[in-house]
Amino acid sequence: MVITFVMDQFGETSNGTTITAMRFADILRKKGHEFRVLTASKIDGEGVFVLPEYRIPVFQSIVDKQGMKFAAPDRDIIAKAIEGSDVVHMLMPFMSQKAAAEIAEDMRIATTAAFHVQPENISYSVHMGKIPAVNKFIYWFFRNKFYKKFNHIHCPSQMMKNLLVKNKYRGNIYPISNGVCEGFCKRAVERPEKYRGKYVILMIGRYSKEKRQDLIIKAIGSSKYNDRIQLVLAGKGPTRERLRKLGEKHLKNPVDFVFLDKEKLVDLINMSDLYVHSSDAESEAISCIEAFTCGLVPVISDSEICATKQFALTKHNLFRKGDYKSLREKIEWFIENPGEKEKLGEKYMEYAKQFEIEACVDQLVKVFETAVEENRVKWQNVEKEKEYLAGLTDKQKKSYFAAKKKYVKRLDKQNKSDFTESYITTVAPL
Repeated sequence: MVITFVMDQFGETSNGTTITAMRFADILRKKGHEFRVLTASKIDGEGVFVLPEYRIPVFQSIVDKQGMKFAAPDRDIIAKAIEGSDVVHMLMPFMSQKAAAEIAEDMRIATTAAFHVQPENISYSVHMGKIPAVNKFIYWFFRNKFYKKFNHIHCPSQMMKNLLVKNKYRGNIYPISNGVCEGFCKRAVERPEKYRGKYVILMIGRYSKEKRQDLIIKAIGSSKYNDRIQLVLAGKGPTRERLRKLGEKHLKNPVDFVFLDKEKLVDLINMSDLYVHSSDAESEAISCIEAFTCGLVPVISDSEICATKQFALTKHNLFRKGDYKSLREKIEWFIENPGEKEKLGEKYMEYAKQFEIEACVDQLVKVFETAVEENRVKWQNVEKEKEYLAGLTDKQKKSYFAAKKKYVKRLDKQNKSDFTESYITTVAPL
């Protein structure tokens, strides 16, 4: 197939969604598919179509701090990129994706969407993450302004699917993991001098409010093992300076802030003793899967909007959301029970096999194939409708469209849509 991704950022490893898209692209090419991407990232490469960057008035400083960028929709570039595609996959719900969906519709090309931008990621960035009405509004806004146009939506976890269903998203929703790429495995690594003799606790993720790295600092700071523990935070983001100051206040050993390529990240995971995922909000957290794929045991927040909690194999792998004392207890239990941690690490490596990225890509390709076939049927029905209407009088056409409008309204009340334009074959008298 010819598969086109519409992704505001590509080729830049500043966030999990971008990294996932890049990995999926590599595997799709290896499997013989032609891959194209529309992006605002100024990169070279086969199948890359670069869109202008959109700068948001007033809020651009927040976007820059998050290490993000948005693409401005240039319809000529979009049309050139998607011409001849079998399916166009929207990885974000923003301007360029909306324009691409409209152009693909005009060109009779199948479209699918992904739900990677958890509303809480946005609300936390503007200090409103704990206001339910704000998050509910964002779910509503995304649904009505973007996702209602798609019958096939990929999300990275069952929790995200449940949240989308709860917020009345329609169509087919597929919880498919973003998957772990080849290379993440347990291996012997020599520790650098700065980590020797230390109990290394690792978290990988953006430095942002919803990730709650502050809880890890407070948990270690109040632990009887404070002087033994070395905290490593791998990532980038706007809260780094705040976390550095908090670390100076609470920790005996300064926080080690790092941002690494894949090979060095695998080494870091393998020289760590415990992984902590403290986020309040998370749609999956591929970094946690990468960690336990290497046998590194995780301790995870039990937040109701953190999908990462699904990876807890025992009660020792969960701590109470937002409670640094609960996290401290879990950390100290693992320090004091190294034999149990080692056994659990073996179990996690076996458990991780289901998240291999090739299997996840194969599942997504099946979604694409379903969308392509559905699109074929849709346009076949559109042609049937044209033929049918050609034989009707103006009065009969008016009656037909009035009945079709009622049919669509009835489906809408049932939270459904006629994505295949099936009215002509299932309801209308032929």
